[in-house]
Amino acid sequence: MITLYGMSSPNVQKIHLMLEEVGLPYRVQRVDVWKGENFTPEFTALNPNQKVPVLVDDDGPGGAPCTVFESGAILIYLAEKTGKFLPASGAARYAVLQWLAVQLSGVGPMFGQYTHFRMFAPSGNDYAESRYRTQAVRLFEALDRRLSETLYLGGEEYSIADIATFPWMRDRSGKWGGDWDHYANVRRWFASVAARPAAQRMMAEMDKIWAVDLTSIKAAPQELVDQILGRGAFAQGPRA
Repeated sequence: MITLYGMSSPNVQKIHLMLEEVGLPYRVQRVDVWKGENFTPEFTALNPNQKVPVLVDDDGPGGAPCTVFESGAILIYLAEKTGKFLPASGAARYAVLQWLAVQLSGVGPMFGQYTHFRMFAPSGNDYAESRYRTQAVRLFEALDRRLSETLYLGGEEYSIADIATFPWMRDRSGKWGGDWDHYANVRRWFASVAARPAAQRMMAEMDKIWAVDLTSIKAAPQELVDQILGRGAFAQGPRA
């Protein structure tokens, strides 16, 4: 049995989608980060970085239990375990991996930082908000160019590059400098992924979890919010 530790963030949604696509049996252990459950000794033993998602596979390589954290590593693990959504070798494999890397190093961080400065930063952060918004738009443009050439990000076949990117594109219309009409190829790609039965199941389940998470966010004490966001008493300045 596979256990997925997570909540409703895009990085967790990726793993839900992958598990639904490959059809492996799994269970979900919700981690309420807005109650600090990711900072407990038990969770830290699973992931020293104290973040979700974490996957624990009771039937890992050689039949031994295996724990994997970081969403990109989890996607590769599941792809290699099942032989699905990642070519085994050759140029096609690296085409998928490079667009997976675009999501991990570009789309996730830039979209995430833009969202952070829009939602959590005090006034006076116009430069930061403009910078990350500009980077998000640039990435939208790069994705649109790629999807003008291929059906999916990794090529003509659906892959973990699409699975990783799709959750970050949900409900983004109009936030990155234009509506979907500016990115017709992204719009076409998004609709094709959203129509997949696995994606439909994932979105329905994640919307339920998001409703629970939203209640926790509203009730979270300020000190814990500061700890999660690394601000206030938890901010780190230059070391002497």
